[in-house]
Amino acid sequence: MSRDEETFLRRWSRRKSRPVEAARPVPASQGAQPPPALPAPETLQFDSDFAAFMQAKVEETVRRAALKKLFSDPRFNVMDGLDIYIDDYTREDPIPPAMLAQLQHAREALFGPKEDRRLQEAPEEEEMAAEKPAEEAPKDA
Repeated sequence: MSRDEETFLRRWSRRKSRPVEAARPVPASQGAQPPPALPAPETLQFDSDFAAFMQAKVEETVRRAALKKLFSDPRFNVMDGLDIYIDDYTREDPIPPAMLAQLQHAREALFGPKEDRRLQEAPEEEEMAAEKPAEEAPKDA
């Protein structure tokens, strides 16, 4: 079978079975370089160059300390006005009196005054309550 006829999976299998080149020669210039000389993270200002702290050879703790110093600047704590879900919705927000008056007016316009409804319903309920005991009263013989 020629290489032109070789399928993807066969080529992949062949390449996976090859020994891995573990020890590649490293050029002397890239060998053991000392880590770059960095200023102390506490001395950094907002305008300082933080790019040196983002290199792969910098320790994670030093990188985090530099980023913490950078983001502690008040310029990063400015609200942009687009955060609409930051309100405290646990506090009670009462309905304003003007809106309550408008709702009361709408209810009265649709259903009539609240007191009239109670008076209309009350006599019917009293009549029904008065009729039941009379019907259910046991007859003494």
